[in-house]
Amino acid sequence: MPSGIRTYFVDYRNANDVRRRMKLGRHGTITAEQARTLAIKALASVAHGNDPLMERREARKAMSVKELCECYITELENDRVLGKRGRPKKASTRYTDIGRIRQHIIPLIGARPVNQLTKADVTAMMKDIMSGRTRRNVKTEKLRGRSIVRGGPGTANRTVGLLGGILTYAKDELGIITANPAHGIRKPKDAVRTRRLSEEEYRKLGSMLRNTGEDETYKSTVEMIRLLALTGCRRGEIIALKWSEVDDAGSCLRLEDSKEGQSVRPVGLAVLEAIDERRTLEGYSPYIFPGREIDTPCGSFPNHWDKIFRDSDLSDVTPHVLRHSFASMANDLGFTEITIAALLGHASGSITSRYIHTLDAALVVAADTVAGYIHALMSGLKLVRHSYPLDRKSRRAALARFLEAAAEEEGGADPPSAKDHRIAA
Repeated sequence: MPSGIRTYFVDYRNANDVRRRMKLGRHGTITAEQARTLAIKALASVAHGNDPLMERREARKAMSVKELCECYITELENDRVLGKRGRPKKASTRYTDIGRIRQHIIPLIGARPVNQLTKADVTAMMKDIMSGRTRRNVKTEKLRGRSIVRGGPGTANRTVGLLGGILTYAKDELGIITANPAHGIRKPKDAVRTRRLSEEEYRKLGSMLRNTGEDETYKSTVEMIRLLALTGCRRGEIIALKWSEVDDAGSCLRLEDSKEGQSVRPVGLAVLEAIDERRTLEGYSPYIFPGREIDTPCGSFPNHWDKIFRDSDLSDVTPHVLRHSFASMANDLGFTEITIAALLGHASGSITSRYIHTLDAALVVAADTVAGYIHALMSGLKLVRHSYPLDRKSRRAALARFLEAAAEEEGGADPPSAKDHRIAA
């Protein structure tokens, strides 16, 4: 060549009898023997009806993982990505997903062509997230805002799951891959959360809240923490709780938007009485705990929580620990898994359907019992009984009280005594 640089090519005709000349490499980068081997492979591919030069060009133009993620984010922001039960993903889920895409997926494998992504690539990404390779702490555009990315097994697990969804979108909707390399990846298990409050810690919590509540600055936060302890609700559900969601007559919260969508939560009398203490704000704001702007929920909860718990004996307690403790206390009191699921609003608690208008009385009794027990502990009481009474004597006494109240309402004859009334065992 005039430039003095020797380059190896292979000439062939494709299936349409079009002449092609494909560059194999420059001399020095590859040897003559290597060039012959590459030429033989290219001609073998042509013999099978392929066009190696066009395949190379298409591969260079192939969509990268970053480009795929940007397409997915656009679909996500326009509510065209469906989540649980065939509904568009919630705003909080979209925010989390976009964060994981930009903080983990794109930095680690964004440059890879989607059609060349392998299980090994996905596994390597997962291990990098587990080891904290994407860890960072940077300032955001918000005033005093920071983005703190830690990584770890839990984040790695969820990010691989998200990548699997993105690649399913690439396979089923874009048609750019035929198999999903994120499927079948062995993911790390989440650490099982076992932290729960003991009865003594409930008493400490109650004392802390009473002392902190004397400061007007923290009064709303203290009341929110008390509701978290008495209901087992998620943090966001209490922060954004509206007056329209409180069904006093039905003794429940009818949440318009929870993690599981619309949800009905049985609540105890102690909860309703705590909410009644804020009735003076009803009509002032749609939220039970309004923020600085009356039409927005309280936004100071995270900072206040940190200040209340930071230097206390309960510094390791989180809102989720209160939720887990509520469930554990319900179990201690003898309630079944399906009842506890209904109290917590888990998807497995089918009785939390949004179509329910009147709750099962047993659920209200369960909510009364659990909330009442926790409220008593937080008030400083030391209780002896640790399970709901199921012996016949206690059940007959409860039934007699129920019948007595029913008879008084009807104005009829004296109700039968506990001795006269027997239930076949």
